Amino acid sequence: MTDISALLADLVAESASADALVAELPEERWTTATPAEGWTIAHQVAHLAWTDRQAALAATDEEAFADTVKQAQANPTGFVDEAAEAWSKRDPAELLREWRQSRNDLAQALANVPSGQKLPWFGPPMAPASMATARIMETWAHGQDIADALKVRREPTARLRHVAHIGVRAMGFAFQIHGLPKPTEPVRVELTGPGGEVWTWNDDAAENRITAPALDFCFLVTQRRHLDDLDITAAGPVATEFVQVAQAFAGLPGAGRKPGSSRDLPHWQCIGLLRRSFRRGPRDA
Repeated sequence: MTDISALLADLVAESASADALVAELPEERWTTATPAEGWTIAHQVAHLAWTDRQAALAATDEEAFADTVKQAQANPTGFVDEAAEAWSKRDPAELLREWRQSRNDLAQALANVPSGQKLPWFGPPMAPASMATARIMETWAHGQDIADALKVRREPTARLRHVAHIGVRAMGFAFQIHGLPKPTEPVRVELTGPGGEVWTWNDDAAENRITAPALDFCFLVTQRRHLDDLDITAAGPVATEFVQVAQAFAGLPGAGRKPGSSRDLPHWQCIGLLRRSFRRGPRDA
């Protein structure tokens, strides 16, 4: 059985890591553009705060959350972005307070969900553990956008395993959302964690295999780096196709990042690009 308390501790820690990037940020820098087109740092925090608030609502008031779902269904392609735009207009200090309160409310709400109960969401209902894992993934990804905007180096942590887990579990979804048939063959995924530990998913005897540093795989499945800038090895037709369409988040396929867009970031983040260049030369996009 999944230890929800451990997951929530990691969610709190991941949120605190992202919070540290903006806690002392001057007000004028909240309008700094991030790699997500059209989104500033304020948009990133607003999105996290709004989504944490909705997740807490789903865990505490299903009727009220159902009203939010109806609004989303009426505007499926713009609802989330419009919420981020509206919340980003708040005073940065107020927005930061709201984010801190919403994520604290969420952690408490998830801890109090009765065992076996699932929560309504914009897609299929989610168990509290799945919701916590999804929030870790999204907090890490949007925190990375903020770090990239500020050109700040973030130390990878073992919490990357949660991000990678969703990336692996969402493999079938990634194929389907790109209009491709869901694969029937397993893909073995072997990732090296920040401390040198190895994390694995699926059958060791699988023909299709993906090996990578965990950080690079997380960059890939959250579409925070282009495949060409990462140290990822894919063997077998399914694995090779997956790394082209990988997507850990729900919704329509994202535009992702352009090749080489991470070159002006701290050198450790684009080490995959250097390794690939020395190993087999630049790869065409």
